[in-house]
Amino acid sequence: MSMWILVVDDNTSNLTMANHILGEAGIKVSCVKSGEAAVKFLQFNKPDLILLDIHMPEMDGFETISIIRERYGIVDIPVIFLTADDDSETETKGLNTGAIDFIKKPFVPEVLLLRVKNAIELNRLQTNLAQEVEEKTHEVLEQHRKLEALFIQIIKALSGAIDAKDTYTKGHSSRVAEYSMQIAKRAGLSREQQEDIYTIGLLHDVGKIGIPDTIINKPSALSDEEYNIIKTHPALRETILKNIKEFPKLVTGARYHHERYDGGGYPDGLSGKDIPLEARIIAVADSYDAMTSRRSYRDALPQEKVRAEIEKGKGTQFDPAFADIMLAMIDEDNDYLMRER
Repeated sequence: MSMWILVVDDNTSNLTMANHILGEAGIKVSCVKSGEAAVKFLQFNKPDLILLDIHMPEMDGFETISIIRERYGIVDIPVIFLTADDDSETETKGLNTGAIDFIKKPFVPEVLLLRVKNAIELNRLQTNLAQEVEEKTHEVLEQHRKLEALFIQIIKALSGAIDAKDTYTKGHSSRVAEYSMQIAKRAGLSREQQEDIYTIGLLHDVGKIGIPDTIINKPSALSDEEYNIIKTHPALRETILKNIKEFPKLVTGARYHHERYDGGGYPDGLSGKDIPLEARIIAVADSYDAMTSRRSYRDALPQEKVRAEIEKGKGTQFDPAFADIMLAMIDEDNDYLMRER
């Protein structure tokens, strides 16, 4: 294992001795006689270790190491101070400025070699460990990203299967998810919350899996009995999703998005802020998409009619804050693109 040492000392005899001891051990040595020369040398060279004399004229060892560390940001080269001093104050100051060790002068060859080799080997081990940790962290993050992507793909596939049950609402879940994420973003929610709400929106109608197709696709008005069956789908959603332990909020959005802000919704008759935030957002997006999608008995409603219904539902059907955000999105949609295509 090759080693390269920079020795900084204003005393020629010390430089000669260090060069001889280290050179005999097969270590490459570069010598300079001042702190200024060391700083210039390190701008273009990167030795494995610096042996730095403390007491030098003009720029002493403390100032030299401070300039190396702070001005030039050279922090990965270990520094060992060379000194004839034998007091704790000097050692404390040296360690505080970034030195890793001290070697007393005059040199004892065996001690000099041992300290130098140990310092370089320790620094290389730490560097290799840091690189390995960085690589492993990158691998873990990449694996996590792939798992997240797979999760979303599975969720989207399930969402598509749900929408396929309803002849007239293909793409409904993905649109509700997109609208919900936009509302969350405009409401100032974190990126993580936005992504969670998008996923929750994709599966908000998963309970339809347990509703007969004849009811879901019935072109005429539902009977009371059929409507009561429809009202069971939030509970069915909970049954389907509750086993996804790593994402408990999936149940939240699925169960509660038919609650009304005034307490007149189902299945639990919650009101106001007792309704989970995710469900309050999805409720607005879900109603908007229902009005802007085609049905067997009508086309998508005119934009002004949709806006009026959202305005009408503020504070009764919808959380007024999220209704206002939806209204702003409508007002910005001059060409009425935000609807089933």
